[in-house]
Amino acid sequence: MAPRAYWKGYLKLSLVSCPISLFPATSEREKISFHQLNKETGNRIRYKKIDADTGDEVDNADIVKGYELAKGEYIELAPEELEAVALEGKHVIEIDEFVPRSEIDELYLRDPYYIVPDGDVGQQAFAVIREAIRKEGMVALGKVVFTSREHIIALEARGKGMVGMTLRYPYEVRKEDEYFDTIEYEKIPKDMIDLALHIVETKTGHFKPEQFKDEYEDALKDLLRKKQKGEKIQAPKERAPSNVINLMDALRQSVKSGGSARRAPARSGARTPKKPARAGARHKKAG
Repeated sequence: MAPRAYWKGYLKLSLVSCPISLFPATSEREKISFHQLNKETGNRIRYKKIDADTGDEVDNADIVKGYELAKGEYIELAPEELEAVALEGKHVIEIDEFVPRSEIDELYLRDPYYIVPDGDVGQQAFAVIREAIRKEGMVALGKVVFTSREHIIALEARGKGMVGMTLRYPYEVRKEDEYFDTIEYEKIPKDMIDLALHIVETKTGHFKPEQFKDEYEDALKDLLRKKQKGEKIQAPKERAPSNVINLMDALRQSVKSGGSARRAPARSGARTPKKPARAGARHKKAG
C-alpha cells in the first residue's frame, strides 16, 4: 500500500505554483516497541484521563488546552480559538529566498520530508521549480504550516523529486557557550596530535549507512526469540576496564592495535606521521 501523504498543498516560486504532497522521509515503525502489561494478569494497561483534584474521569469532549501563568492558574483555550490564530498560507509553501547549504548549521535541522507533485496537473511546473532549486550548493527557504504550527522548511532537489527539511527557530537552539565556557584550554604536545592524526587516517573511509548495525535492536530480537523458546536469559559479562591510565600510552596502544586496520587511499598532500617520541623525551608544546 502506498504511504499516505502527511501534508498536501501548493509549492510556489514567484508566480509559478504546483500542487505537491509531503511524506515523512524517515520512519521508526520497524523498531521493536513494547506495551505495558499487568504482571498478574498479562493484560494490557490502559490509561484514563483523570481530573487531578476530583479524581473523576474526563471525556475528551470536555478537555481544553491551557497555558500555565502561575501555579494552578491557567489561560484556557478551546480548539476553535486556537484555529483562529492568524496563519496565512496554511496550504502553500512559498519560497522566500535561496541560501548556500553550507551556511545552515546542523543544529537547526529537524525532520526530512519527500516532496512529490500531487497528480499529473502541475508536473511541469514542479520540474521547473526543482531545477531552479538544483543550483549547486543552494537551498530554497519557505514556510509550511502543519501540526498547528508554522515551520521554516529548506528545500533541495533530489533525483526526480525534492527533499524538504524543517528547521528549528533560534529560540529552540541552546547557546553553546552555556556548555563550552567551562572547558579549559589545553596545550597539546605535537607528538600527541601526530599520533591522534595517525589513528584518524587508519580509520578514514566513506559514509556507508547500509553498514550501520543497530546492535541493541538485534540484541532485543535475540532476547525475544530466547524468551519465546523458554531459554534462560543471562546478562552478558561486562568488559574489563582498560589498564591504560596515561593518555600518551593510550594513543600509542591505539596506534599499535590499529596497525592491521585498513588504510585509506593516500591523499594529496597528506603527511606521514612521525615516529612516536620516546617515553622519556620532552614534549614540545603545540602553539
